[in-house]
Amino acid sequence: MKAKIRKIMTVVDETLSEQGREVSPAIRRAAAIAVIANPFAGKYQDDLSELVEVGEELGGLLAERAVAALGIPGDKVESYGKAAAVGENGELEHAAAILHPKLGAPFRKVLGKGAALIPSSKKRGGMGVVLDIPLGHKDAAFVRSHFDGMEVRVTDAPRANEIVVAVAVTTGGRPLPRVGGLQVSEIKGEDGLR
Repeated sequence: MKAKIRKIMTVVDETLSEQGREVSPAIRRAAAIAVIANPFAGKYQDDLSELVEVGEELGGLLAERAVAALGIPGDKVESYGKAAAVGENGELEHAAAILHPKLGAPFRKVLGKGAALIPSSKKRGGMGVVLDIPLGHKDAAFVRSHFDGMEVRVTDAPRANEIVVAVAVTTGGRPLPRVGGLQVSEIKGEDGLR
């Protein structure tokens, strides 16, 4: 494995009620987070292919852990997202190299599908920085009920020469959605939009 992983963390969030109303079935969200060494911290590097390959490795590894934490088969996941934070000696392009070129294919493979773009965010920050992982329906971007996010943090990361990488998956959209838009039952799943 190219990634030098210092730690992996898994977080599960389960919403059972909202505004005094039962959420049934409960909405479960899980994130798997890796803290890795940044091989390019503190220096400019034209060729970021090493981080692209790390993204490919982490896409499958983190997706498997997040799906396992939900306790459902991968094809039953409804939403997904990804995020990364570089420490102070990193640059945003390091996070982009991990998240964009190759992380998606192994992530989708664990889920059995994923026609929609995987929402993402990236930032620079110090230890304990909050990652806001944007979420969207995996097969149809226009499903408004699944526009959401999951907040995670690792208290001792990223250190100056590290990157925190996270993926999140869910069993459903927001609790008690009611702002219209394409419904899950109407998804065609052909173009990633509808």
